[in-house]
Amino acid sequence: MSKTHSFHIPVMGIGFTVDTPLKVSQYGIDSVISLVDDILLEKLRKMYCEKFEIPYNEISNKIEDFRAKRITSYLNLINSQVEKKYNELKNATFDKSKDLRDYFNMLPNTSDIKKEFDNLSEKYLNVDDIKGWIKDNLKMGSIDVNIMTKIDKDNYSKGEKLSPKYKDAHAAIRGFANSELKSSVVLSAGMSPRLYSYIENFDDFYPDENGIIKKKITLKVSDYRSALIQGRFFAKKGIWVSEYRIESGLNCGGHAFATEGQLLGPILEEFKLNRNHLDKLANEVLEAGLKSKGRVVPKNGMKFKITTQGGVGTAEEHQFLLDHFEIDSVGWGSPFLLAPDVANIDPASLKLLQNAQEDDLYLSEISPLGVPFNSVRGNTKDIQKMQLVEKGTPGSACPKQFLVSNTEFSDKSICTASKRYQRNKLKELDLENLNSVEYQNKFDKIVDKSCICVGLGTSALLVNNIDTKVEGPGVSVCPGPNIAYFSKLTNLKEMVGHIYGKNNVIERTDRPNMFVKELEVYIDYIKNKIDETNFRTAKQEKYLISFVENLKGGVDYYNELFSNLKTKFNDTKEEIAHDLQISMNMLNHLTLQIKEGSIINTVA
Repeated sequence: MSKTHSFHIPVMGIGFTVDTPLKVSQYGIDSVISLVDDILLEKLRKMYCEKFEIPYNEISNKIEDFRAKRITSYLNLINSQVEKKYNELKNATFDKSKDLRDYFNMLPNTSDIKKEFDNLSEKYLNVDDIKGWIKDNLKMGSIDVNIMTKIDKDNYSKGEKLSPKYKDAHAAIRGFANSELKSSVVLSAGMSPRLYSYIENFDDFYPDENGIIKKKITLKVSDYRSALIQGRFFAKKGIWVSEYRIESGLNCGGHAFATEGQLLGPILEEFKLNRNHLDKLANEVLEAGLKSKGRVVPKNGMKFKITTQGGVGTAEEHQFLLDHFEIDSVGWGSPFLLAPDVANIDPASLKLLQNAQEDDLYLSEISPLGVPFNSVRGNTKDIQKMQLVEKGTPGSACPKQFLVSNTEFSDKSICTASKRYQRNKLKELDLENLNSVEYQNKFDKIVDKSCICVGLGTSALLVNNIDTKVEGPGVSVCPGPNIAYFSKLTNLKEMVGHIYGKNNVIERTDRPNMFVKELEVYIDYIKNKIDETNFRTAKQEKYLISFVENLKGGVDYYNELFSNLKTKFNDTKEEIAHDLQISMNMLNHLTLQIKEGSIINTVA
């Protein structure tokens, strides 16, 4: 059966979508749970067990393999409750058929099963008369999970380092693999050969003779080359990548992994042109990989999906991605942060996002991972952080330690947002005898790191009235730049209606096209890079020139793309062309700036 919806809700932060499947899966909508914080998952499991009157047995950190077991138990709980809601929907009686009608009303008007349901509803007045058809045609949304491959710290017991299988990401894989879910794990933040190889240990990741896989792999990738390399890596091991999820490098929420100036449109075009080649090659490698392990080879070739996300904001953009680039599903993330019945968003953060303008949203350096991180000014976690700085006690107590990675001051990794790290780093700074301006710049960079592994999960505790004594009340918020154009408090039905063009939740009239916005964000990014490297090396100059040239290539691509469109973006085509010309002028100026700076540096 074909996919129910043409959109999915990606992972947002750590806690914003941690229980979203409970709110949307019964309507056939796919969503993603973060597996970073097993402490949060255990707290929520206890809360939901009490709510649903299910016996709760605590999984304490004194139990062997507690992280994996917590993850498995939480996922099983979510799965069982979603299935219960879904079965109630399928077996709805006439007097309780509102949710059933909501299910079909939320589908796009082009949906075949929606049309058929509407026809049957006119013919049969009683839901009981079409129950057989309902059971055959309803589909539950997938309960997917996300694992950031970079969050894979070593763990210890009684001072002794545990084996690699107890590393954080490894344990998360094991927790998912041992769960009852039949869904996908979304692997993000780059390739991890050791983690990928560990997946080989679990039978659920391999296809059966009919090509059915219980636990699927979805890879977040930045470009076609990355998909090709990682897809082949898995296929050699007999594991199929069921989905390649292409995310905008900068026009997205959370951690931002910038490309070297390659824009989303040209990247999607390359996937479209090479899809059949990737399909053929991956299937050939998969067959050899399965045979080498003595595993069954599917009777027919395997298929994969190509999905995308990052910055989409209108029904027209959504449909264009599906039609022109032949995308299987489009991710809608940040706008759902304004839908409290979908995402866990506390009142203070909700108000902040509703009022956020372009200048309030910025690419920060607050992540301890050292990766640029989309944030919003004035979030309560940053306020809490700066209060500690003003008191002369910067840094976090680091209660969860999920992002520890630095070994400058100890053999055991610590977090750059922790009190211990920042205290030692500031002591070093005091010995450098810098002038006041240089000192302040370095000081600000040290104390800017934030405890996001806590802050990104706290909202889920606040909205569920769960104690935050350990975590504190501060919330880190990580929307993409697109949230600036959404300000209306909304809900699931309204947002889904917006996605499919049934209604409009955007009140502003000056929102740029998603491709133009991404281009603008990239130009701001490279301008900052140029300013940071006034005394640049030949290698740096080459990088900057290449980056700008790639952006120019993207502008040329979009000019040709939009000029050839006959029925799409007719109301905004002139504005898009104007914005692209402004961007090209700016890029030409940046090219001159790079070359002139290089001449000055060479003379100097």
